Amino acid sequence: MLRRLLTALAVVVLLVGGWFLWLMNAAGEFRTLRPHFEGSCTAVPVVGAEDLTIHPRTGIAYVSSCDRWALFAGKPPHGAIYAYDLNAASPRPVNLTRDASPTFSPHGVSLYVAPDGASTLFVINHERGRHTIEVYDVDQSRLTHRTTLSDPMLVSPNDLVAVSPTQIYVTNDHHYPSGTMRTIEDYLRRPWANVVMWDGHGFREVASGIRLANGINQSSDGKTVYVVATIGQAVRVYDRDTATSNLTFRREIPLESGGDNVEVDADGTLWIGAHPQLLTLVRYMGGGRPYAPSQILHVIPRGGGAEVKEVYLDRGEQISGASVGAVRGTRLLIGAIADSKLLDCQMAARIVPKRP
Repeated sequence: MLRRLLTALAVVVLLVGGWFLWLMNAAGEFRTLRPHFEGSCTAVPVVGAEDLTIHPRTGIAYVSSCDRWALFAGKPPHGAIYAYDLNAASPRPVNLTRDASPTFSPHGVSLYVAPDGASTLFVINHERGRHTIEVYDVDQSRLTHRTTLSDPMLVSPNDLVAVSPTQIYVTNDHHYPSGTMRTIEDYLRRPWANVVMWDGHGFREVASGIRLANGINQSSDGKTVYVVATIGQAVRVYDRDTATSNLTFRREIPLESGGDNVEVDADGTLWIGAHPQLLTLVRYMGGGRPYAPSQILHVIPRGGGAEVKEVYLDRGEQISGASVGAVRGTRLLIGAIADSKLLDCQMAARIVPKRP
């Protein structure tokens, strides 16, 4: 009897140990990091700049800011949307939501620019644990709140992309909003996340089977939608039916890193903030590590494949937990989940990868 118990215990230990090693490897914890960046960066004091996007015409970046350390401590996060003008000689962040509640908790953002130049900013808000989408009319240096969207299908919204003033796609990064099942979803890498769409009247599911659906964006012609699967470590590419807005899965682009937000450059290439060591990021967000590595990837679609280039890598000492990279010319803005700053970087022209 004792021998059977010891044998069973040994089997359990081996299984758990094997699973742990598998998880560590899948999360990139054994990866060797060699920091590099050909260029220079300036720190800009904006806390928790988890997402940002640059207006294609004006060059103004709209930055989602939320003090997540305060939020985790049960204090008001004093979230804000900042404008950061890349055309200014000495740009500085300007708070466009000074009248917002101290509990305002912005997350993903998307800017829609109509053919006539009218601009609309969509912002995911987790204020007081309630998930909504705040819609603003944009006038460069001013945001005017238009409406709030909410729906039970916004289970765990992370990012969004607007394809018209009244149509948006939203990623739910988890199927379960909290609890044990959410933990299982993460650590067993279950493909339970999805994408939902708002058509001006209501929400419906348009994509599923995703391992932590995170950043989302679209091609300039609106016929392709990109969804970053963080745990899946890939960009999922979907064909979009412009008449019905249905999405059809086409292929995956492997990243070999935990991608976060995705920005689409004017030339159609993708810029992705990424987490090369996901468990280190988890420990950092839990207060167990002082830093988490930061990575910026440039993805260049080529026919049925893609070229993935690592443009920036840092162990977390310059910026921790980078979640977004947005480019205008050779200017690169890097935002992070919880760091006290974003980076305004000038890339050496020679390192900008060749266009498709």
